[in-house]
Amino acid sequence: MPAPSGDFPRLQTVRTSDDVTIAWTTSGTGPALVIVPTVPLSNMVAELRIPFVAEASRQLARRLRVIRYDGRGTGRSQRDVSDLSPAAMLLDLEAVADAAGLDRFAILGTYHASTIALEWAARHSGRVRGLILFGGSARTWDAMSDARTQALLSLIDRDWDLFAESAAHAWLGWTGGEDGRLLAESFRMATTPAVARATLEAAQSSDVTAVLDQVTAPTLVLHREGSTQMSDEVSSELVAALPNARLVRLPGTTPGLFFDHPRDDVDAIATFVEGASIDTLHAREQAGSAAPRPGGLTPREAEVLRLIAAGESNAEIAHRLGISVNTVERHAVNVYRKLDARGRADATAWAVRHLD
Repeated sequence: MPAPSGDFPRLQTVRTSDDVTIAWTTSGTGPALVIVPTVPLSNMVAELRIPFVAEASRQLARRLRVIRYDGRGTGRSQRDVSDLSPAAMLLDLEAVADAAGLDRFAILGTYHASTIALEWAARHSGRVRGLILFGGSARTWDAMSDARTQALLSLIDRDWDLFAESAAHAWLGWTGGEDGRLLAESFRMATTPAVARATLEAAQSSDVTAVLDQVTAPTLVLHREGSTQMSDEVSSELVAALPNARLVRLPGTTPGLFFDHPRDDVDAIATFVEGASIDTLHAREQAGSAAPRPGGLTPREAEVLRLIAAGESNAEIAHRLGISVNTVERHAVNVYRKLDARGRADATAWAVRHLD
């Protein structure tokens, strides 16, 4: 693979706690944003040769300090690795954040990298300034279960070159031209079919729903309004399950960041990280509860509890709030755990005593 050009950020390396070498870069000044790579296709040197990716990166770096890295087994990071699990990916993020000297920073995770970002934020709440999630879910399978995505992934073992080309053009809407060719080349050179298959198989079972209530950082969930590869319901449910999140629908139809309306994508991310949207979220949270909420309940949990106390079924609550029954059930479980309630009767009695 050719060496980076002169204007490419200086490549640096760091060793993880399990002794894997990770390549990373930093560019720009301002509030820090760490971009979690979408392994197994992370290949930052090749990606930054693609004009629209390079331009988006330059725009971000004018407002933020942007830290990028290649995940283990991909790009310029160590290729010969055995542990490709989501737990191992957390070690990559931690090593890069420490190497960059970051005390408090924002994290951007797209698609299945979202679960890595969420898990890390739940474990290190004091270090996370904010989360930006795009095309992701608390359960990776939700972001990968689309029939077209599964058909595309089936090409990995059958024809790696065709997979890379098809993935690039699918994400660019089949009109990629030279950008599409460069993106396909980036994917093809990112890793090997064996590593890609092993990584995706490990990722598909990732589920961080149990820790969502521990993600206290303000969270911006971005959804491409015209894309059919990720349903609006999945993004909406993720927002509903997080204590301090909001959903922003981006214009366009392509299922990737910066492919469609890149200036809008950059502005949404940079504005959030710079603090305006974070402050807004905090203000909204405080305005919604002038006093601390009893029982440590999130606003959504308190809302679900009020409806439980009113005698509504889980299905009725789901319909009223515009979320799925599964999401209601998860909120109810969290409510019962926080209140040490044995069921609806206990929770209702507590609500009568403590909620307005």
